[in-house]
Amino acid sequence: MKNITVAVPSTIPGGLDSLLGAHFGHCDLYTLVEVTDGQVQNVRTLPNVPHQQGGCMAPVNHLAQNGVKVLIAGGMGMRPLMGFNQVGINVLYGGGVQTVGEAVDAFLKRKLQQFTNDFTCGGGGVETGRS
Repeated sequence: MKNITVAVPSTIPGGLDSLLGAHFGHCDLYTLVEVTDGQVQNVRTLPNVPHQQGGCMAPVNHLAQNGVKVLIAGGMGMRPLMGFNQVGINVLYGGGVQTVGEAVDAFLKRKLQQFTNDFTCGGGGVETGRS
């Protein structure tokens, strides 16, 4: 039995029906989805942390400390992407999905691609990568 926690940057109030947060570090909160053997078992929210203490690595470490193994994101800078790689969180590109539920469904169907440097932005939530 394989258990994995997937995080999706979300808008308030979070959950599967919430809109995907455009930029992982500036989202309102994260929707955490616990998946076992390809089935959603539990959905909960996790507040985001401010960038002030720890910079871009603060949200990376926050997610790692909460057991996240996969992050689905539409945008992030290169430094946090490198940080996720260092802490063992697999980052997938969620460009094109609108809701958390759509992102999770795409994940379960293995339709998401690896988030690479091509998708990173210059910071501040402005995407410069391809879509």
